[in-house]
Amino acid sequence: MTSEISQDMAHEIMTTAFAKAAEMGLKPLTVAVLDAGGHLKALSRQDGTSTLRPEIAQGKARGAISMGLGSRALFKRAQEQPYFIQSMNALSDGSLVPVPGGVLARNPDGRIIGAVGITGDSSDNDETCAIAAIEAVGLVADAG
Repeated sequence: MTSEISQDMAHEIMTTAFAKAAEMGLKPLTVAVLDAGGHLKALSRQDGTSTLRPEIAQGKARGAISMGLGSRALFKRAQEQPYFIQSMNALSDGSLVPVPGGVLARNPDGRIIGAVGITGDSSDNDETCAIAAIEAVGLVADAG
């Protein structure tokens, strides 16, 4: 049973996400992989991304880890309960980005062992790449 995202897994997640983006013809992406504690395990951005993309990718993943929900669920909650999400963002010093593209990585037993945040194209496409990359390393993707 996988208990954490290894460095090798983090790099495979990034490589797979970039390959999926190329296959789909997407804009340049930035990928952040966090461990279960919300700490950065790996980050990579393709040439041509804008300067704020590393923070956005980490914010998508951080929101998922912090709330235990994929960022698609956080996006829906932000629409239904904007003051709640606003408060959570204030508590986290503004580091949460509640839009699709932050996907929890669960082990086969369902335990959260990390999250992947991707930004650069549409949020739906970012999320598609994150799901494909998480599943490619044998983990269960939870987009919310």
